Amino acid sequence: MPYKAEYIWIDGTRPTAKLRSKTKILAAGDEPPIWGFDGSSTNQAAGHASDRVLQPVATYPDPIRGGDALLVLCEVLNTDLSPHTSNTRAALRDVAARHESQEPLFGIEQEYTFFRGSRPMGFPDGGFPAPQGGYYCGVGADEISGRAIVEKHLENCLSAGLAISGINAEVMPGQWEFQVGPLGPLDVADQLWVARWLLYRTAEDAGISATLDPKPAKGDWNGAGAHTNFSTKRMRESYEAVIEAAEALGRDDKPAEHIEHYGVGIEARLTGAHETAPWDRYSYGVADRGASVRIPWQVEVEQKGYIEDRRPNANVDPYVVTRLIVDTCATALEKAGLA
Repeated sequence: MPYKAEYIWIDGTRPTAKLRSKTKILAAGDEPPIWGFDGSSTNQAAGHASDRVLQPVATYPDPIRGGDALLVLCEVLNTDLSPHTSNTRAALRDVAARHESQEPLFGIEQEYTFFRGSRPMGFPDGGFPAPQGGYYCGVGADEISGRAIVEKHLENCLSAGLAISGINAEVMPGQWEFQVGPLGPLDVADQLWVARWLLYRTAEDAGISATLDPKPAKGDWNGAGAHTNFSTKRMRESYEAVIEAAEALGRDDKPAEHIEHYGVGIEARLTGAHETAPWDRYSYGVADRGASVRIPWQVEVEQKGYIEDRRPNANVDPYVVTRLIVDTCATALEKAGLA
């Protein structure tokens, strides 16, 4: 009996890439093969030489179609099988391999906002809801919008075998979060992209769109981030290594380098208000959600654990953010003799 394979890839749209997918019918027992697509329609090729290659790198059960159907995450290659310039996974693969001995782990908190038409869910037509305060982790129709979609998305992610570790309503109406991890760099980034695809696809059935816009509503409303939690084996054993990682992210030109690649529109979100640090000033602190990097209070108490980089936008490329953090921190830990 043939089965359906949904090939998923990240396109070349700038400044923020989009997800694309299409279906291939495969014979029972066949592994998903290399496939191709029209790169001129995804900002990944010119029309006169438009063929691009899809290389499967991870498969997951398809919870929407069920049965033997698969979700097939792919890297984009050129026709000579070299990584395409839009393929940020390839660069992460090399960095992750170089620092594999430090056993880096990530947990990424993906915030997003539901829109009905041109308005965030929970925003009345032509007006505004009550000020922020009761929506975060709230309950009740007067506080919460979109829960049915959120629950269905959670169910779909778990059925696909993704390492979803939680969900919650966020500070702005119509804004939610799910968490992926803890996982290694490649796995957490792969699974976050697939979880995003499932979010869009699940919301699509309800006639709702989900956006990763870092500032979906102007004014006195929280933005949307992708807080990125990171540790190495030594950090999970030593507070000295935790501090070194936090210090490393603030040294030399690292703050500017990271901010540049932490998602488009970051200046509108990292203002110093709404639980953010200013985008152009690096800081870290224990239990401080107004710092660039937070060290959770229990990490200080236990003298071991992880750090939370609060700067990445909701629209950040997880292949890029994990590459930057693991390279900056793991390199510093090696130099400090804390690897």
